[in-house]
Amino acid sequence: MPALNAISVSQLNRLIGTPDCPHVIDISIAPDFEDDPYLIPGSVRHAHTDVSGLLDRIGETPAIIVCQRGLKLSQGLAAMLRSDGRQAEYLEGGMHGWRDAAETTRIPASKLPAAAEGGTLWVTRHRPKIDRIACPWLIRRFIDPGARFLFVSPAEVLNVSERFGATPFDIEDVTFTHHGDRCTFDTMLDVFDLRTEPLDRLARIVRAADTNRHELAPEAAGLLAVSVGLSRQYPNDSEQLEAGVSLYDALYRWARDGHDEGHSWP
Repeated sequence: MPALNAISVSQLNRLIGTPDCPHVIDISIAPDFEDDPYLIPGSVRHAHTDVSGLLDRIGETPAIIVCQRGLKLSQGLAAMLRSDGRQAEYLEGGMHGWRDAAETTRIPASKLPAAAEGGTLWVTRHRPKIDRIACPWLIRRFIDPGARFLFVSPAEVLNVSERFGATPFDIEDVTFTHHGDRCTFDTMLDVFDLRTEPLDRLARIVRAADTNRHELAPEAAGLLAVSVGLSRQYPNDSEQLEAGVSLYDALYRWARDGHDEGHSWP
């Protein structure tokens, strides 16, 4: 059983990918990280010596502090945050405990785009429907909670990418796009090593709806209908994205916990 100021690997794993997940802060020292350059999904790197910067970063949001083994660094920094009135826990067993657990995934740090001004920056075509909402949800929940998204005309995606240092996605001839019969959401799962049963289940629905192959998943027709409805309801793409994130939060919880549940009357 974890200490009162600790969280277990299994407890944290249940929070990853949900809107209730706290900030996950990786404070592993450089030599340890270089020996094992992977990240817990949704976590960010931060120096354990920069306490004031971390306080600014997390604000009033709860935080989970992660070091290599869950010992002096993470326990000490979590205690410092709590002494400042913040909600903070350390990950029991640290990155080694997370790495060695059967049910967890880790993101190769080398695959992450460079961050700018606090988060990664991404750009895609405007007027999103399915893939261009599903992918930002995946990024925000599993890759970079501080990610920002730009929606521009199709002809200008690459130009905006070059001028602003944004990572392009869901257009032709870039890394994050359709490959064969798979959509951009699938590509991101592959690149970031995020293949889990719930995300694969969700990916099948996204793929079926995005490529008009509803025979792959009966839920695809519903996702298409709601996605088109959101695009008509929100003329502002960024506002549509925020509404769509809630939709995919619900779909993920269905894919993880509720896909076997049916409903009938009475």
